[in-house]
Order: sequence, then C-alpha cells, then structure tokens
Amino acid sequence: MSETRSSTIYVDADACPVKEEILKVAERHDLPVTFVANGGLRPSRDPMIRNVIVPNSADAADDWIAERAGPGDVVVTQDIPLAARCVENGAHVLGNTGREHTRETIGMAVAMRDLKQHLRETGEDRGFNRAFTRDDRSVFLQALDRVCRRAKRQSEEADRNI
Repeated sequence: MSETRSSTIYVDADACPVKEEILKVAERHDLPVTFVANGGLRPSRDPMIRNVIVPNSADAADDWIAERAGPGDVVVTQDIPLAARCVENGAHVLGNTGREHTRETIGMAVAMRDLKQHLRETGEDRGFNRAFTRDDRSVFLQALDRVCRRAKRQSEEADRNI
C-alpha cells in the first residue's frame, strides 16, 4: 500500500523577502513550510514550520529542494535554474514577486536569465534590481494562495488514485 503525501511549501530562504506572507498563506491552507538556507533562519515552535540549514556551498539549498519537491508541492524561489529543476519535477513554482513558472514559461525565463547574465558580464547591464514594493507583496500573496489551492487539489487527486 502506498503512503499518502500532502503538499509542502519549500522556500529558497536565503534573501527571501516574503517569508511572513508565505507563513500566512500556509496557515490558511494548513500546509507545512520548509525554509532551506545556508544559515540565518529564526527558530519556530510551530510544528508546521521546518528550518533546514545546508552547507555553505553554491547550490546546496537548491540541490536539497530540487531533490525533494515534486507534484503537489509548492516551491518559492527567485533562482531560475532551481525553478527549472522543480518545474521539471512537477512542482508548482512561484517567484518572490508572484510570477509563476510552468513548463510553458520556464524556457523563456531561463533564456532571459542567461541573456541578463551575459549583459552584466559585458558591462551592458549593471544588474540593479528595483525595490520590492507593497504591491509586489500583494501580488505574491494572491498568487501563492491560488497556487496552494491548485497544489492541494493535485495532492488530493493523487491520494484518491492510490
């Protein structure tokens, strides 16, 4: 007999500006949250919140998340290569500004990331990011709520088909 698996929200937590928003939505949907970082996470007594500290190497947090996130899970990250890996694994992926990455959109996101990296390397772009606004938070909250509902439905359907 197979074990049922509920949705989990995985967060690439290093420099994530929407941790509080994630916790609000997770509580509303009764979903566990796993924050993954190289350090600097605040401990929580909430049993639905898990903090994972990974070694301080370039892709340790990304590798940890990509190895675990799959269908029915939600991943929050601004890291496009991590987003691509998680989309490939069937997870629902959302950027910090509420931009959802799907099988249909991730190719363009990877191409744009590579182009911007090339422009920074050649000095054509200095790589400045605009400030994160209250509107960005609002858009993120709405997008995360929508994605969590979809992920929960996917997990429930999978459980019924076991």
